[in-house]
Amino acid sequence: MSARRYLLVALVAFTAALGAVLAARAWFVPTPRVESQVHTLLHRQLTLDADQERRIHALEAAFAKRREALEAEMRADNERLAAAIVAEHGYGPKVGEAVDRTHHVMGQLQKETLQHIFAMRGVLRPDQAAQLDAAIVRALTQPAR
Repeated sequence: MSARRYLLVALVAFTAALGAVLAARAWFVPTPRVESQVHTLLHRQLTLDADQERRIHALEAAFAKRREALEAEMRADNERLAAAIVAEHGYGPKVGEAVDRTHHVMGQLQKETLQHIFAMRGVLRPDQAAQLDAAIVRALTQPAR
């Protein structure tokens, strides 16, 4: 086969692979988390004044620390769950307790995330708060992909 033909085959293969990657991304990209959608709205779509930016930044910094702590707790809970599975080799009392503990921390993270979002909402003007409310409702009710 000539060098020109190898180049043509390589170009066709590359184009096919690129097309497959783009198609897969379009079909299988997960919906952004509600917090990500709220963050995008706050910082890119709403016109915040300097005081709002400062206050929201302080709220975000405080929540980031708390979320990090809860996520570390969930990782530790997952390790305990793994140890319980190894010990019981089935769904025994230790596995059940570990699952319940994980669900408790996950619920706490969800509650604190909502409290954080409502705290940021309190910084907004009424027109901005209405936009935030609409974005949250859309994010929570849009069908899963």
